[in-house]
Amino acid sequence: MIYLMNQELNEKTPIYFSLQGIFGIGKLYSNYISKKVGFSKSTTLLMLSEEQVLLLINIIEKQKLKLSKDLKEKNYIAIKRLINIKTYRGIRLIKNLPVRGQRTRTNSKTAKKLNRL
Repeated sequence: MIYLMNQELNEKTPIYFSLQGIFGIGKLYSNYISKKVGFSKSTTLLMLSEEQVLLLINIIEKQKLKLSKDLKEKNYIAIKRLINIKTYRGIRLIKNLPVRGQRTRTNSKTAKKLNRL
């Protein structure tokens, strides 16, 4: 296992998928970063030298993306704001009910699991 941007990544999976394991990097940025560094999508982290890993980290940092801890904190603050101003969404979040207009008669079990703070 390799630690990259405070996230434990599997060495055997391709870079394209490994980068998606970092909270805040999706398919688009993963593809962009792997092209920018010059690796194919099938290259694994195990194949990279330390120099190449440092290059990968530098490119991710230059993007100035909010990753993992910062992004989770931002989302938490946004949810707390909704609750504090007592919007419809905020009240639904407090009650652990579906927030985006889904049906509650039969299918609200999933929302009750996911909407916990």
